[in-house]
Amino acid sequence: MKKITAKEFDMKFDKGEDISQYLDFSKAVRVSEFEKENIKTKKVNVDFPENILKLLDYEAKKIGVTRQSIIKIWIAERLKEELKNSPF
Repeated sequence: MKKITAKEFDMKFDKGEDISQYLDFSKAVRVSEFEKENIKTKKVNVDFPENILKLLDYEAKKIGVTRQSIIKIWIAERLKEELKNSPF
């Protein structure tokens, strides 16, 4: 994996260049992997301030996913971290 600065990465991404050589896929997890156990889902409505939605959309676009996907990914990652430190 090649290394570049975040600014260089963003410029390449914004130009539509292939950025895969700069990504570390060894820790990548698809949201669908969390659903392998055939867990039932439930719809939840959450209100976000507009500036948060703009930031979510920006981050989602950077990695090529939808707003809903990035929210699921980030919540799953955070819960995974919290569970590491949990006595349960």
